[in-house]
Amino acid sequence: MTANEDQEMELEALRSIYEGDDCFKEISPVSFQFRVGDLEDTKAFILDVSWPATYPETAPQICLDAFFNNRISAETKQLILSKLEEQVEVNLGSAMMYTLFEWAKENQEALMENHRPVVTAVTLTSNTEATAPSAAKKREKKEQLTKAQKRRMINRTDHKGELPRGWNWVDVIKHLSKTGGKDDD
Repeated sequence: MTANEDQEMELEALRSIYEGDDCFKEISPVSFQFRVGDLEDTKAFILDVSWPATYPETAPQICLDAFFNNRISAETKQLILSKLEEQVEVNLGSAMMYTLFEWAKENQEALMENHRPVVTAVTLTSNTEATAPSAAKKREKKEQLTKAQKRRMINRTDHKGELPRGWNWVDVIKHLSKTGGKDDD
C-alpha cells in the first residue's frame, strides 16, 4: 500500500468515527482540528494536525496555534506537544490519528494540570470599557416616583404589589347595553 492509499483509508475511517461530532473538524483531506474538552471548559484545547505527503511513515505536523488556544501558556503548549510527539513515535508507520485524539482526551487533565489561563491586557481593557457604559445606562433608566405616586400605586395593588383580580375586566352589562344583544331583530 502506498502512503496515499493509507491516508485515504484513515481519512474515511476518521470521517465515519467522528461524523456528527463537533469536536472534530476536517479542514482539508490532509488537515484536521480536534478539540479536546468542552467549549466551556477552561482546560480545553484544539489540536491542529496536518499530514505530510509521506504520512503515516513520517510524523504528522501538530500545532496548538489556533486562536482558541491563546489563553494557554507557552510552557503548557510545549508540554502537550512533547507528550503527543512521544505518542507519535510509538505509532509511527501506522494510522494514528484516532489513537492520538483519544489519548489526548483521556490524558487532558494530566496535560493541562499546570495550566494557568493567560490573560492579555487587551481582554482586560475591553472588559472594563464594556461594563462602564452599561452601568451608566442603568442609572439613567431608573425612574423616581413622588410620595403621592407611590401611595396611589400601593392603594391600587394588594400586599404583593399585584393589581387585584379583574381590575381590567369589562363590565358585562355595560358592554352589552352599548353593543346590543343578539336578540335585537
